[in-house]
Order: sequence, then structure tokens, then C-alpha cells
Amino acid sequence: MQRYGIAARFALGGITGSIVDLHEQGLIGKLLDTQSFDGQAAASLEHNANHIEISTSVYANPAAKAACCDQLDIAILSALEIDVAFNVNVITGSDGVMRGASGGHCDVAAAANLTIVVAPLTRSRIPTVVRRVTTLVTPGESIDVLVTDQGIAVNPARPDVRQRLEAAGLPVVDIEQLYQRAVALTGEPKAIEFTPRIVGVIRYRDGSVIDVVRQVKENQ
Repeated sequence: MQRYGIAARFALGGITGSIVDLHEQGLIGKLLDTQSFDGQAAASLEHNANHIEISTSVYANPAAKAACCDQLDIAILSALEIDVAFNVNVITGSDGVMRGASGGHCDVAAAANLTIVVAPLTRSRIPTVVRRVTTLVTPGESIDVLVTDQGIAVNPARPDVRQRLEAAGLPVVDIEQLYQRAVALTGEPKAIEFTPRIVGVIRYRDGSVIDVVRQVKENQ
């Protein structure tokens, strides 16, 4: 950002010390904070008039006239799993057990002009890129780019982005290639066995149910 003279008007979401550092260097104008993730962020919120606490409604309410996420140019998100259709899971782990809430993942993904998921291709012996996510949280139509340590995949719906990345000399590959590479490294994971009992409901930002979480069988 310093090299090219770029500054962001604001940063939105859970705020960390790294984001505070960028703000204090003049690279981010304002910090819109829905959750302070560390002590440095909390201390900044206490004394900095340009570090502003906002409600989750102001953050991402799809019914609001001025939700902050609708003003995002770029969203950078993580994933527990992402499948070959760019669908993302941030709720259930490789064992099928719920890890926590999605934290507005689908909201900013849908609202931003460019949504980038950053994740390692594998975590230990577990692939991040899979054939089909265990739990659908953010639909693939909202994800533009996946950046891994072994290549970058671009959603076919964004050929303009792929063209620019290739022109910049970056290692762009098809997401199917990333999936095959992950399986070659880890092997095909054993399918998780679930009971019929529903223990969680995944609602999209408009309130519609897009998936459910079922209880994992105890004998696994």
C-alpha cells in the first residue's frame, strides 16, 4: 500500500492489532469495529476517535439502507473448507462438529465488489479444498478468488479477475487442480457419518435455510 500510495477509507469487521497498525500508519482512515480480537484492538477502541464500535445491524443487516458491508470494495475471508463450486464452510470442522458462528461471512462475501478467500491447501493431513463442503455457509456465487499456498483459483464467473491475475504473472490454476493436488497430498478423507438428528440450522443473510448440521455418530 505504501509502495503504490494506496490508502483504504475504512476497514470493517473484527479488528486485530495488525489492522490497528495499518490505521496508525495512515493506510486505513477509520476502523469500524464489530469485535475487537486482541488487546491492541481493544486499547485502540478506548482512545481513538477514528476507531468506532458498531452494531451487527449497522455492520451487515441486509434490510438496512446503509449497512457498512455494502460499501466494501474488497473482502478477505477464511475457510475451514471450500469446494470445487467455491461454496465455503466456516461452521463445522473436519470431524463434523460445530466450531462456532460464521461471523458475517456470507454477508460481506455477498456485498463486497471482490471477495477473496485465503486458506492453506491442506491443514496437517486434512484438505481444505474438497469436492463438496460438509456444511454450506457461504454460496460459491459470492466467492471470487481462492488464494492458497499452492496456487490461486478464480471463480469462472469472474474471467476479468482471472485475466488480470494472469497478466500480473500470478500462479492461477483451476480449482479442480487444487482439489486434485490436495487429495494427492492427504488422500481422500473418510466420509463423516451423521445421525438424522438436526443440531443446527444454517440461515442465509435473508433468513432462508440453506443447510443443516446433523449430529455426528458417536462410534466414529
